[in-house]
Amino acid sequence: MNENDQSVQSEQNDANEGDPMDLGGQVAVVTGAGSGIGLAIAREFATAGASVAIADIDADRAELAARQLSELGATAIGLPVDVASREAVRGLFAGVEERLGPVDVLVNNAGISIDHGVRNITEEEWARTVAVNQTGVFLCSQAAAASMIPRRGGRIVNVASRAWLGWYGQLAYASSKGGVVSATRSLAIELAKYGITVNCLAPGLIDTPLLRREPQEVMDRLLLAQPMGTLGEPADVAWAARYFASPASRSVTGQVLYVCGGKSLYAQPARA
Repeated sequence: MNENDQSVQSEQNDANEGDPMDLGGQVAVVTGAGSGIGLAIAREFATAGASVAIADIDADRAELAARQLSELGATAIGLPVDVASREAVRGLFAGVEERLGPVDVLVNNAGISIDHGVRNITEEEWARTVAVNQTGVFLCSQAAAASMIPRRGGRIVNVASRAWLGWYGQLAYASSKGGVVSATRSLAIELAKYGITVNCLAPGLIDTPLLRREPQEVMDRLLLAQPMGTLGEPADVAWAARYFASPASRSVTGQVLYVCGGKSLYAQPARA
């Protein structure tokens, strides 16, 4: 490293010390980031100075979100990915490295929810839920770790759900998100010696377009079961994700942070 390089590195270190939530110089991949919580996380990371890859199964939505961030002055690209496909995940990480550089931060946010009780859910619905929510975390984390381990550092943030603790009609969803929590703990143990932290967010009721598709009577029951009686905002989850991605959390790994309005503590009866 020459004197100029040392000076730049020193300035970067000083910047990080001044703002422990700064993500300047970092390359972040956020899956399922075309809308909702994932998009809010991508925006927050871009605000913090990161170069962001918005990955989504809907290519048009990913590109539109990236273009909107770019128009605000951020460095952002949109890439398509089906996180349940190993080939697609490999293509995602190759594309990010080619266009932005090696991945420093991975947010495993992509997920689906099929809310059927045990008597009604089909084997196909179960398999697809597990493939996206659980296998997707495995495939993306494996790809990220392969890049992070040689560089002795990185951040992986998994988005599970408060539902992993169990809820009505969410057998497949809750089971898959429980797997995400367990994967977080196992990955944290395995990757700690390489300077890689792995943490988990467990959102509750968050005001997203997907949630707003629910009938009003369903929304009423959900809010009744909510201790605080309100919906969270995508920005609430995004701020927590930024903490886990930042130098501020360098001594935190294997943890689950609930952003759920208290529902992880207890829930009111889910009926009026």
